[in-house]
Amino acid sequence: MDSEFKKTKTNNMKQILYFSAPWCGPCRTFKPIMESLQSEMSITFIDVDSSPQTAQTWNVRSVPTTLVIQNGMEIGRFVGAKSKDEIRDLYNR
Repeated sequence: MDSEFKKTKTNNMKQILYFSAPWCGPCRTFKPIMESLQSEMSITFIDVDSSPQTAQTWNVRSVPTTLVIQNGMEIGRFVGAKSKDEIRDLYNR
């Protein structure tokens, strides 16, 4: 996934990076919500165990962590599970 992420970093559109892990209970609960938003926004799913370099690059210390990036720069972040409306609000800021 680290190599897949390099493509998103150079993309100018706004997108979400969703960091999670298969052993994380809250991640398993939150992932279906994120998947349901894929038709509305660009979301890249990143497993911190498979892509530790990417997690380190974005200073991800807890999962789930959701970042909104644009032009390769972070413009929003939250840790933990949120509602669809809270995700939309962060994305549309």
